[in-house]
Amino acid sequence: MVPWAVLVQVVQPYYPKAKTGRPPFGIETMLRIHYLQQWFGLSDPAMEEALHDVPLYREFAWLDGAADRLPDETTILRFRHLLEKHNLAVDMLRVVNDLLQHKGLMLRSGTAVDATLISAPSSTKNADGAP
Repeated sequence: MVPWAVLVQVVQPYYPKAKTGRPPFGIETMLRIHYLQQWFGLSDPAMEEALHDVPLYREFAWLDGAADRLPDETTILRFRHLLEKHNLAVDMLRVVNDLLQHKGLMLRSGTAVDATLISAPSSTKNADGAP
């Protein structure tokens, strides 16, 4: 549904090339992480943690937590700053909105909730509410 190849082309002229040291993460991987972050309202540290904790997020971003290194919050921050510095978010939004409009769809935000069950004592009050 998301035109990843077109979005990669929007970012590619500005994305740093590998020189020495570790190779950078792929543009599409970073875009997928960026979109997860936007869709679910996650901060940079929360996105890093989610990549470690949620296998589905890693799969969506084409990362294998066992084999690949995962982007840390600084890498995620730098990618977002790259998009902001070159005003690429506007172009990316236009690409996605054009596709959605062409298909007659509308984008809405969502929320991911991580529920934790805990045991708690039953109420100490009786049916009348008296202690």
